[in-house]
Amino acid sequence: MKDYEQIISTLLAKIADLEKVVIKQAARIADLEKRLDKNSSNSSKPPSSDGLSKPPRTSSLRENGKNKSGGQAGHKVETLKQTETPDIIKTHVLTTCPDCNHSLLPSSLLGIMKRQVFDIPPPKIEVTEHQAEVKYCACCNKTVTAAFPAGVRAPVQYGEVIRSWSVYYQNQHFIPEDRLQQLFSDLYGIQLATATLTGYNRVAFDALASFEESVLSGVKIAAVKNLDETGFRVAGKTQWLHVASTQTETYYHVSQKRKSLLDGLSGTVVHDHWKSYYNLFGVEHGLCNQHHLRELKSIIEHEKEPWATAMSRLLRAALRCRHFHGQNAIPAARIIRLIKIYDKIIKHGLSFHEAQTPLPCKGKQGRQPRRIGHNLLRRLLHYKQDVLRFLHDPAVPFTNNDAERDLRMMKCKQKISGGFRSTQGAEQFARIRGFISTVRKRGHNVLNSIQSVFSGNMLIPAGC
Repeated sequence: MKDYEQIISTLLAKIADLEKVVIKQAARIADLEKRLDKNSSNSSKPPSSDGLSKPPRTSSLRENGKNKSGGQAGHKVETLKQTETPDIIKTHVLTTCPDCNHSLLPSSLLGIMKRQVFDIPPPKIEVTEHQAEVKYCACCNKTVTAAFPAGVRAPVQYGEVIRSWSVYYQNQHFIPEDRLQQLFSDLYGIQLATATLTGYNRVAFDALASFEESVLSGVKIAAVKNLDETGFRVAGKTQWLHVASTQTETYYHVSQKRKSLLDGLSGTVVHDHWKSYYNLFGVEHGLCNQHHLRELKSIIEHEKEPWATAMSRLLRAALRCRHFHGQNAIPAARIIRLIKIYDKIIKHGLSFHEAQTPLPCKGKQGRQPRRIGHNLLRRLLHYKQDVLRFLHDPAVPFTNNDAERDLRMMKCKQKISGGFRSTQGAEQFARIRGFISTVRKRGHNVLNSIQSVFSGNMLIPAGC
């Protein structure tokens, strides 16, 4: 009898151990399934990681039904119109009637109908020869030569347009050097060496040093700026590209360390709640609520926690309230009501998690692990002021999309090129790209602005 009791006891112990293993495996499987289900619409993963199986399109933050699809009232329409001064006029003579072949030569002209075709003529290289006169000065008793224009330094060289287009193609459209050489050869019949293309970037980089400094100064003192960072492959190693942007300025800098943040900032910095940003001195913080909405969507889909749906609806309602009042202050009573609802949702969410079975500790020591939703609730509680700062200050955006948009194209560059061979190349690209982004934000022509860099007469004063 004792043998049977011992066998039963042993089996019960094994069953208990197996139950623990099953629980751990079930938790592990659930965690892996959550990871597989994550995409750009419910996490911070970039859209490029979604692969061929794209997730359902993320719902817009715009208020449904407010505006119909298409252009809105007051939208500037860009329509091709006939010009009064065509470059070429081709007259099509009517000599006979197309119906009966009767001669129309004696008939008088009643009028004409015009149709215009807009096209680009085949590109043609234009060669300008500069001839400097050489004369003898009897007063100085020497031969003197007239001065060549600034920038004309060699017997044969390419002009400002070719140099500016080269920089534009490389840094705006990310065309690699070999394909750029092919493009110039096919379109213009020009054979540009790799060293020539590299030299143009270096000249632009040196010329834009003071402009970049002025942009950095402007970003630092701006009332609101957006900050973000992303990994960057430089010389075969992972480095970091940081961006600080406003509505009119974009500043990039490359660093070996992710925590290499700007100092001397003032005003409000908007970011995605990376903890290192809270080490900045003398600034207030605004958090990206698009990140919060994605996290809430993941919790709604996978955890089925009711508070997450209420919080998602509240944040969207708060955004609609901000849009309704525009740049005007939201009435204090309305803000107080939104905050009360916010606090109530947080309270209900915390109560929900406190009623859940605690998660098992992974080790003998350490703090009690929390569920994903619990961690998000605590963050929304402790950083409530930063989450809702957009309600109090109309200049603070609801999201950090401005900085993310400025970084997104930098990731496209990395995908095309695979990275940068040297830190110098990465820094050149960051400075030139920052100039292009700033020029575009300020509404200036990008090509003309780059050309002015090579001419030495920059058209875009810093801070304009």
